[in-house]
Amino acid sequence: MNPPDASALPFTGERFTPECVREIWYEHWHRYVFARRLAQGRRVLDAACGEGYGSAMLADGAVEVVGVDIDAPSIAHARERYVRKNLRYETGDATALDFPDASFDLVVCFETLEHLEAQERLLEGFARVLSEDGLLVISSPDKHTYSEVSGFRNEFHVRELYRDELLALVQPHFKSLRLYGQKLVFNSAIWALDASGGACEAWTADRPGKSIAPALHYEPLYFVAICGKRALPERLPALSLFGDRDESVYAHYNHEVRKNMDAGRRIAELESEIERLRAGTPAAPAGDETAPRRSWWRRRKSSDA
Repeated sequence: MNPPDASALPFTGERFTPECVREIWYEHWHRYVFARRLAQGRRVLDAACGEGYGSAMLADGAVEVVGVDIDAPSIAHARERYVRKNLRYETGDATALDFPDASFDLVVCFETLEHLEAQERLLEGFARVLSEDGLLVISSPDKHTYSEVSGFRNEFHVRELYRDELLALVQPHFKSLRLYGQKLVFNSAIWALDASGGACEAWTADRPGKSIAPALHYEPLYFVAICGKRALPERLPALSLFGDRDESVYAHYNHEVRKNMDAGRRIAELESEIERLRAGTPAAPAGDETAPRRSWWRRRKSSDA
């Protein structure tokens, strides 16, 4: 998708760049992949497009995509890095859109609400520039799980929302709405290898499986809302999954587990050496890997006695 010689923007923490890896990469790319099917054949506005990678993704099937961001260096970067006949980037304020009424059939706005105080003005502008059959796809972190439960504070967030606050913000402008939750979770996936269509199912169990319930019963970290001024499209997905073939998040998890296991073994060796020095016993012969285990066994037998 990117020219091989295109330079990357520095990551400051305020705007995502596609060079980021693992969890944050999954979260941001999945939102655009999720919206891409709705962009087919539509005039699309990517509001607060940032670095521009998402606008380029939407342009693969859209009639036209306009990426708008208030940061001029990001727009200059996007114009150089992502070149499509049906794609353009403009510097502008998402809360003061300079487009005629009904200019777009789809507005996409991801991880922007929480960066703004003027959220009501943002939604009013989206409703104005959308056609009567237009759709808005918008995301926002859940203040409860993102900040309160985790104890994490994002310095770039000025106004995070709870679920009912997000709905109250959107519903005055959009007659129809379907709300999704988003969160990275480890799942066992079973899928049709012939790639044929069909219904999706999901299950969530309490450990150790005493209770098994349909659907994914997790507290969302983010909300993603599809909003329509009239009716929503038919057959919206109930479940959307996204990953990478290298399984980078799971590979990183396994790497950290192995590091912890190696550290645990090293700690056991050092504890054994300390015990040996205190007891004044000779060191184990070089290459004798059973010495730490024999030391552990002596401690275990002593405690049993």
